[in-house]
Amino acid sequence: MKTVFPEIEKKIADYWEKEKIFEQSLNKKGDFVFYEGPPTANGRPGIHHVLARAFKDIICRYQTMKGKRVLRKAGWDVHGLPVELEVEKELKLESKKEIENYGIEKFNNKCRQSVWKYEQEWEDLTRKIGYWLDMDNPYVTSDPLYMETVFLF
Repeated sequence: MKTVFPEIEKKIADYWEKEKIFEQSLNKKGDFVFYEGPPTANGRPGIHHVLARAFKDIICRYQTMKGKRVLRKAGWDVHGLPVELEVEKELKLESKKEIENYGIEKFNNKCRQSVWKYEQEWEDLTRKIGYWLDMDNPYVTSDPLYMETVFLF
């Protein structure tokens, strides 16, 4: 009999989802809050992301085993230099002047669109590796309410 790991993986993930195992872990007392350092969805997830998430998950699961309710907040980094560089590369723009000629508003809109390019791949990976996060209510770094919480005056 041959072991088919993708089938086993799917059965486990489906069981966790059906039985709402992650949600059940939130019915404990004493909070430990975890905000994920957000990935940028305009790039494909790689093995280094799996490793980083495994390390983060160890802390969250340890706190759960200690009896705490561990709130795991997903996030998306949707602006900044990595996003701009990806769009510049896609549009074959090589200077600030070329971006200005292309149109700053048009360029910014293109950046906003590009960040969600691989969102489904990120969500699939998150589920496949059993990394429990509240993906339904993520924080998004371009959200004005989020930005107000991190401004330093």
